[in-house]
Amino acid sequence: MRAGKKVSAEVSSPKKKEKKNKNKQENEEKENEMANKTQLKKVQSDKQKQSSVKKHDEEGQKLQRGKERRKEEDLDNESESGSDSDESDYQDFSEDISGDYESLGQSDDGESESEGGQSKSSGDEVHGDNDDEDNVDDHHREDQSDGSEDHQGVEESDSSEDEVAPRNTIGDVPLEWYKDEKHIGYDISGKKINKKERQDKLASFLANVDDSKNWRKIYDEYNDEEVELTKEETRLIRRLLKGKAPHGDFDPYADYVDWFKYDDALHPLSNAPEPKRRFIPSKWESKKVVQYVRAIRKGLIKFDEPKEEKPQFYLLWGDDSSAAEKANRLAYIPAPKSKLPGHEESYNPSLEYIPTQEELNSYQLMYDEDRPKFIPKRFTSFRSIPAYENGVKESFERCMDLYLCPRVRKKRVNIDPETLKPKLPSRKDLKPYPTTCYLEYKGHKGAVMSISTEASGQWIASGSSDGTVRIWEVESGRCLKVWEIGEAVQSVVWNPSPELPVLAVAAGLDVLILNTGFGSEEEQKRVKELLRLEIPTAPDDNMASIVSWLQDERLEGIRLRHFKNVSSVEWHRRGDYLSTVMPAGESRAIIMHQLSKKLSHRIPFKLHGLPVSSVFHPTRSVFFISTKKNIRVYDLLKQKLIKKLETGLKEVSSIAIHPAGDNVIVGSREGKLCWFDMDLSSKPYRVLKCHPKDITNVAFHRSYPLFASCSDDCTAYVFHGMVYSDLNQNPLIVPLEILRGHTSSNGRGVLDCKFHPRQPWLFTAGADSVIRLFCH
Repeated sequence: MRAGKKVSAEVSSPKKKEKKNKNKQENEEKENEMANKTQLKKVQSDKQKQSSVKKHDEEGQKLQRGKERRKEEDLDNESESGSDSDESDYQDFSEDISGDYESLGQSDDGESESEGGQSKSSGDEVHGDNDDEDNVDDHHREDQSDGSEDHQGVEESDSSEDEVAPRNTIGDVPLEWYKDEKHIGYDISGKKINKKERQDKLASFLANVDDSKNWRKIYDEYNDEEVELTKEETRLIRRLLKGKAPHGDFDPYADYVDWFKYDDALHPLSNAPEPKRRFIPSKWESKKVVQYVRAIRKGLIKFDEPKEEKPQFYLLWGDDSSAAEKANRLAYIPAPKSKLPGHEESYNPSLEYIPTQEELNSYQLMYDEDRPKFIPKRFTSFRSIPAYENGVKESFERCMDLYLCPRVRKKRVNIDPETLKPKLPSRKDLKPYPTTCYLEYKGHKGAVMSISTEASGQWIASGSSDGTVRIWEVESGRCLKVWEIGEAVQSVVWNPSPELPVLAVAAGLDVLILNTGFGSEEEQKRVKELLRLEIPTAPDDNMASIVSWLQDERLEGIRLRHFKNVSSVEWHRRGDYLSTVMPAGESRAIIMHQLSKKLSHRIPFKLHGLPVSSVFHPTRSVFFISTKKNIRVYDLLKQKLIKKLETGLKEVSSIAIHPAGDNVIVGSREGKLCWFDMDLSSKPYRVLKCHPKDITNVAFHRSYPLFASCSDDCTAYVFHGMVYSDLNQNPLIVPLEILRGHTSSNGRGVLDCKFHPRQPWLFTAGADSVIRLFCH
């Protein structure tokens, strides 16, 4: 048995070896077949992937078209009902598409991941049995996972984030810094963001008209792009404009919930004991109380007195009203009382009161005013008395008497006329001022048209209609020099500079600049050089027709020949410039001349009306031009109008500037004198009606608070005009004296007046060919 067993064992061992070899061969063949199958399946899966990607692309395009169609329908359908139905259709359409996508991209084990469009599956190694069904299932899962990964890659490539332009990252830097650059900023990587080319207005307008979505587009200036609002964003904006919450599901009136209240509360939020300071009086409060008490005692704090309650109702016509009630109301007036009835008004009067028939007939012949209002009648009882026919009329008249009766007793007011006069200082306190005539300067044969004083006050020059110009010594009255001009002299003005003893004379078309001969030898030498012309020509071609500079050998001076008659001449404060006025409504009516350079030029201002006179400001480069109606103030440096003074007069005749330069007086042909405070208003501060005839000239004193006016009524008025340095205090104007002495000639009186530069003296020139000096 043992030997048999051994033989069978030996026999069985080679059989087992053969079986094992066969199994190995079969396994190797199976593995080769499986490898071939896997390769075939991979090829098939690649083909399926490509087809699935194509399908996904087509489905994605369909979905994108559906979205665009949905947006267009949302824009077209404004009503909520239509939008809701479209939204439901759009949801059905999207759900169908998403269902197809899910059927294509489902994975059972869920281990597929997509990174950059490449698929990785957990099925690279085949685990399990050698059954074909399991392998097929694994391959199906791999295909499905690959399809889902491809689908995710398609969605990421279609996302809006990849199409968004690079965002601007300049921060809080204002965009104005980039307005001259070709870019508007930098993106997150540091590259420049170039500006888009702008369309012209016509092209942009036509594009906006054709675009139905234009009202949804907003231009983002920061990123240089157009942003299209969605419908949800427009709804939020509309709710915000209406003052509502941006989200419709928000409840602004929700019930308050007390989060810290609970039923089992036994202690407050803080279980700390009360501090000791709660039970001790405050020292700070006691100190404040003491301060208030002291302030009340000193009278620093005053309490309002309790108002007395006035009676709400009172008797309008009551006789028993108290004195207090009368004091609180207007003056008490008792109501008019009606006459009490007498015996004749009884219902059963005596027979003596009843008129006879003859008396009744006589009443009919009387006038209505004289006829008695009531005729007595007799009745046996009350029941037989008829109704009073005039009862309603009399009650109405009684009510009218009460209604129309005046309730205020008007008392006559006795006013003393002296109290209405303004309170002015006494004239004795305002001295010195000129009062009496001290000297008369006689020598002219015609009316003295103009006078002028020298800067030192030692000499006075005068021009007359007899064609002569004279220089007088002020203190003695001697005539030192006479010039025969040959024409009526209109104006004579002495140079304000003491170093240039030069006289400007206006006569006809000419303005003569004469050497007076006063001063030292050096001054005379300088004056002769100044009054010497090398070549008698006009300054330029434009001014040749207006004015020409000529040398006058006879008078030893300069002659300025104008194209029209010159009415007045004024020097600048420095003595180098002078202005001439020709009463003509043209731009060349006022000419300025420079003596040192022998030049003339027109003013750079347009004249509004006929010029009357021109004056330089005493301290600044300001020029005053007076026309017949208004006065205009110009700045010579800036060449512009500063102020326009509205006189309200019929015709201005003369003008004078205060030495400080802030006040102006204006005389008129109607005898009115206007004082202007230029810091206060452009209208007159005070208008004085003093002269019955035309005012010929007005003048200010250089140092004393005096000003004067002269008129054709042969008088000169002297006023006190004090100007204070305090701008809050108005100027004080007081009339002082009326100076008489001149006689009328040909309807003319005093033609000119000038103050002495140092003394409170006044020179007047009259039409009677006499010059008078009035002193204090």
